[in-house]
Formats: sequence, structure tokens, C-alpha cells
Amino acid sequence: MKLEIAFLYHDLMNIYGDRGNIITLVQRCQMRGIEAAVSSLTIGDSIDPEKYDLYFFGGGQDREQYAVADDLQGKKGEMLLKAIEYGAVSLNICGGYQLMGHYYQPDDGPKLPGIGALDVHTVAGNRRFIGNVVVDTEWGELVGFENHSGLSYIGAKARPLGKSVVGYGNNGQDGFEGAVQGKVYGCYLHGSLLPKNPRFADLLITQALERRYGKVELPPLDDGIELQAHAAAIKRAKETH
Repeated sequence: MKLEIAFLYHDLMNIYGDRGNIITLVQRCQMRGIEAAVSSLTIGDSIDPEKYDLYFFGGGQDREQYAVADDLQGKKGEMLLKAIEYGAVSLNICGGYQLMGHYYQPDDGPKLPGIGALDVHTVAGNRRFIGNVVVDTEWGELVGFENHSGLSYIGAKARPLGKSVVGYGNNGQDGFEGAVQGKVYGCYLHGSLLPKNPRFADLLITQALERRYGKVELPPLDDGIELQAHAAAIKRAKETH
């Protein structure tokens, strides 16, 4: 089996160690004998909606987000939406999460249009949410680190990734973190997210492979050390918030 991964805007949207998510996906595939190919796509590159099984879109600063938002309008955004329609999985962190929604409205600039893959909109807040995060999800607890001032609000077509146990979540008000719509996942969890949450990484790999191969059951890995680190990160977050 082979997993085709697209790393969107690797040169512009890759702050707070988000590249670690790509490293984890590749490693967990290779440890199972699954080939993982990563294509780094940036401004001006085209998207083949039939090629990629999994898209990763990280976070960036506002200046970079303007350039990326502009690049996603028109054909490129249409092809990304078509890839999702064809069953591709998409993991989106922070700025990537915002641009997969309907729009992000900065505090002192024009609105940045998103592509609407998630029924979410984001507006700038007047404070920055920084700290460890624990989220209670249907796949177990996820742990990460948030650093954002955007306030994201979920519409009727999406559902929260989970309930905030530690941290501010989407907006510091409704008690929820992230959004899920089909196989599109968005959240504010840096850290990186997937190295700290190996079971969630496997969920994404499984869903992505099933696009091409039908029902897939991943062979188990010896995750003793990884799960100890996961538990320790959750314990530390709960004790220090």
C-alpha cells in the first residue's frame, strides 16, 4: 500500500513545529511497511484531486495567511474541495483551520476568504490564548498546545472535534475545540499534534488509505513509549492549568 500526502504551503504555514505531523504520519506508515510519499505544495502549485489521500495544512502568521488565502481562491480551492469530495482526509491546524472555513476576519485588515470545507468562521479576538490543551473526543483525549487570538465559531454542518478539558478551545466561550466535517479535521492544537497523539494519527492514516484500498485495518505498533509520553503530557497539562 501507498499513502500520498500533500503538505500544503510548507514554506509559509509551518510555525510551532507543525511539520512534526508530517514526520509522524510518514514514520507510522513506514513502521508498518506502508510507503508514504510527501509532496510539498505552495503558492502557484496545482492540486490533482485524484492523487492525494491526505492533506496537511499548518499554521502561519497573518501576512502569510493573506497570500495563502489569495492562492486558494479560484481553481486551486475548487480542486481541494473536489479532493475532499473524492474522499481525501484533511488535517488543518490554526491558520489552516481558519482558511478551511468560510473566512477569517482580522482585527485591522480585510476579510480573508476561506474555501468553506468546514462550516466555521473566525474573527480576531482581543486577547491571545496560550497554553496546554486537553480535548475529550470520541477517539479519546487529545493533548497539544494552543497559541491563537482568532475566535472560531462552528455552524450546523460541522461538529466540534471535542470538548475542552484544559485550554480555551475555539473561542474561550462555548467549551469546544476544533471542528470535524466528514473527513476534514480542524483545530488549534500545535505541539505537534500527531507525535503526542499516535492513535489519532493512526485514525487519519486509516481513513486516508481507505479512500484508495477500501476497508483497512492497520497492524498494531509497539506504542508503549509513545503512550507513556501521551499520558504524561495530559497529566502535566491538567496539573498546571
